Order: sequence, then structure tokens, then C-alpha cells
Amino acid sequence: MNTLVINTKDLRHNVKQIKKLADKSGTDDKGNHVKIIAVVKANGYGLGIVEYTKFLIDNGISFFAVATIDEAITLRKAGIKEDILMLSSTAIEKDVETLVQNNIIITIGSKEDIEVAEKIGKEKNKKIRAHLKIDTGFGRYGFVYQNREDMIEILKNIENIVIEGTFSHFSLSFFDDKYTNKQFQRFIDVIEVLKMNDIETGMLHICNSSAFLKFQNMHLNAVRIGSAFLGRLSFQNFIGLKKIGYLETQVTEIKELPKGFNIGYSNTYTTPKQMKVAILPCGYMNGINVKSDRDMFRKRDKIRYILNDIKEFFKKQTIEVEINGQKCKILGRIGTYHVVCDITGKNINIGDIATFSINPKFVDSNVRREYR
Repeated sequence: MNTLVINTKDLRHNVKQIKKLADKSGTDDKGNHVKIIAVVKANGYGLGIVEYTKFLIDNGISFFAVATIDEAITLRKAGIKEDILMLSSTAIEKDVETLVQNNIIITIGSKEDIEVAEKIGKEKNKKIRAHLKIDTGFGRYGFVYQNREDMIEILKNIENIVIEGTFSHFSLSFFDDKYTNKQFQRFIDVIEVLKMNDIETGMLHICNSSAFLKFQNMHLNAVRIGSAFLGRLSFQNFIGLKKIGYLETQVTEIKELPKGFNIGYSNTYTTPKQMKVAILPCGYMNGINVKSDRDMFRKRDKIRYILNDIKEFFKKQTIEVEINGQKCKILGRIGTYHVVCDITGKNINIGDIATFSINPKFVDSNVRREYR
């Protein structure tokens, strides 16, 4: 059986380091420290949304954010009563009703969002908790930052919505400092205009994990932390965060292969000699050699990745797995649910434990999670 193992000691260490850095930002004019909003989307970044959220609660985190209605409802059904922010806005009435009924803080980022929330609030005679989303250059949810007059006109007339926070989202904070500063200034300018027009902005937050670590001057009232808790970052880790999560499986088959024998799809590897191999019942569906950084770079970086992939096609695999403390090279292309590795000259048997360092976010949700 494959198991995604979460080392609780290391995860607790990461939470502590992140809280320490947040506290270094000082306090606001009300004496409050920077609030940590834990983003637990994508099945808790692969750690299991319910188990992960409860772990964070036990370690002093009390505010959470999700990306889908299903995630929000899953947490409520699990008995989690802490504040939950729905990061995506919606003008679909049925969805807003579901969020409101489950005491989820909604996001409003358009005139239509406000109209629906106002209608539901009036019908239920209830003040609807919400955060205002400003689009500072991401192109997804939120009021476009230039449309301040329209925004003010709409927000001045709300009666059944309570704005508890205002936020935006960086698109390149892990890489492009210049554009990140530009987005931040756009956000601050909008906040100033809203306040000048007596519109409540509430808690201000714009930093994701990378911005939280790189731009402490941008912490404002709160920060949204996701990947940093897992210690899996797209830039230098300077506060000692530890990588969370590794896949544990077992050797299910061992065999001898003759010289000149092909391994895996596309015949990308041919044995140069007689070899002894082990078969492991896991593959890219379990997150092995799956990466997330390829959609995060400039066009020329993507071209470089494509060229590297072509080169890799003609080279031997350099990915390794550890079996009983021994490093073993992966042979051929990784399959959906299988891996072949070289154990020539090694004392390895069927049933031996094999471990892969992987990003939990890419591990199939059907794989068992175990907190140790």
C-alpha cells in the first residue's frame, strides 16, 4: 500500500517559523499582530484538508481560506468552526446561499456579486460577511483596480454586506520584484481611495507564501500562507523551513533483465548489461517527478524546459528512490502507477520499504495520508 507520510515534527517546526516571522512585522494601530490565514485548498496542499486543518488549529492557526465550495463544506461537516474565507467570488445565487448558510466568509469582486449577496442578505434578514477582492493585475477575480469610481458607487450603497477585509493576489512575487511592487502600490492606492470615500476595507492582505517571505513591508494586517507551511518554495528558503511529505511504498516484484532489454513506454531506456530491477507500485499519479514550476515562468523559461525535456528523452533517468537507505536509479519513463528501478548489486528484497521525496499536492487523493 502506498502512503503519503507527513512528519508532524517538521510541520510543527514550519508553523513555528512562519508565526515567528509574522510576529516580527510588529503590530497594527490596534496592537494586533499580523494574522496568518492558512490556505488549505487542493486537499490541504495534498496533506488531507481535514487532518491538515485540525493540525493547524492545534498549533495556533485560527483563520483558513479555501478555493472551492466543496472544500468549505468539507471543513464545516468535519466540525471545524473557525473562520473560513472563500477566495473565489461567485454571482451564482445558489452557491452564495450555500456559503452563507454555512457561515463561510464570501469574496465579492464584481457588481453582480454584490447584487446577489445583497438580495440574499435582505431575504434572510442577515448581514453577510465578505472580503472585497481587488484585481491589481492578475486578470481573474476582483474589481479591476483602475475602475475606482464604479467600485465606490457600488460599495457606497451596500446594506446587507459587512466588509471584513480587502485583498489582492500577486502573480509573480516569487520571481519578479518590480511587478510585485507595482501590484502592491496599485492595491494601496485603491485602499486609500476607498477610505477617503468612507468605505470600510477591514483586514488588508495581499501576501501569498513567497511574498510573505520576501517582502515583509507588504504584510499589512494579514498574510495568506499555503506552500510555505510545506516548505516547498520556488525560491531560496532562508528561515529554515523543512520539506513536508514523502511517499512510502514497497517493492512488489524483482526480476533479472538481459542486456539490450527495453524498459517502460517509448523504449527510452535499454539495459546496457544484464541488470536486476525492482518494480514499485507507484507513478506520476502519486506525484513522482511531477513539478508545478513550469507554468510560473517567462516564455523563454518555458522554451528552455521544452528543450531540456527533449534532451532528457535521449539521456538516462537521473531520478532516484531510496530503498532500505540505498539510493536506486529509476529506469525508463515513470508510468501512471509503476516505477522500475535498478537494484543491481544491492541487497533488496520483495516487501522492502521504498521512499520518494515528492510534493504532496500532486499525490492522488485516494492515497492514504499518515501523520507521524
